[in-house]
Amino acid sequence: MSVDPRPTGRGATGTAAHRIAGVALAAGAGARLAPLTTLRPKPLCPVGGVALVDLALRRLAAETTPPGDPTRHLAVNAHHHADQLVDHLAGRAHVSVEAPVALGTAGALGALRGWLDGRDVLVTNTDAYLPEGLTRPGGEGFTAGWDGVRCRLACVPADGDGRADFLLPDGRGARYVGAALLPWRLVRDLGATPSGLYEVMWRAEADRGALDLHLLAGPAIDCGTVADYLRANVHACGGGSAVSPGAVVEGRLTRSVVWDGAYVAPGEHLVDVVRAGGDGVVLTVGVRPAG
Repeated sequence: MSVDPRPTGRGATGTAAHRIAGVALAAGAGARLAPLTTLRPKPLCPVGGVALVDLALRRLAAETTPPGDPTRHLAVNAHHHADQLVDHLAGRAHVSVEAPVALGTAGALGALRGWLDGRDVLVTNTDAYLPEGLTRPGGEGFTAGWDGVRCRLACVPADGDGRADFLLPDGRGARYVGAALLPWRLVRDLGATPSGLYEVMWRAEADRGALDLHLLAGPAIDCGTVADYLRANVHACGGGSAVSPGAVVEGRLTRSVVWDGAYVAPGEHLVDVVRAGGDGVVLTVGVRPAG
């Protein structure tokens, strides 16, 4: 695990960047992405050749991190394949390892209370693919204009199938896309026990009309399933295939993903699949065409 230096705290400066800490949630088992997640945790699965956790840290850093040691301002929780995340993130974020069980979205923040040390929190799910970061329509950053009192949740308009997590002030449905600003007053009493932010925080705030819902400018894809993970990669590559550094491709690819260390032999044509492997292990995981 990384060292745990004391953070600057909200009193160190009046700027939002110094009083908001960034937390990337990365402890899930990724069961729906199996068998890929038998090799590595979902946050280390690449999109466009970049690990999901690195994409998450980029969007957090853009909104929260002042110059200096990132382990003071960025944190990641880990459980499934935690050792891989600890190695990957060394020196780039504080890592909170959850054992023997994962603590959920609220419990993770409870375990980080000492590190947070009174700061507000910008939290993001590492399995959210947000190519435009946390930019809002018009180019404004997600933290801009925040009152520091209400929970601000990042959303996109609800899908045409009617799925909606919350209702916008104009009555339209909104789907939460895995990023939220949380005031310290609501975080300080969270315990390091398995619990979720909706159950212990957002449901009550929604009931009293206190949630601050903001639409993001760009698309949002939850990379929870192989189909959606592939869709995110295809989007990141402009409709093509994603080949990570360290992969060797001698065959053909169509809308496919090849991980670092994996090999595509001459004569192979991969279509709508993920090829992962290395050290004698080869996984080819595809998506069954509709119909």
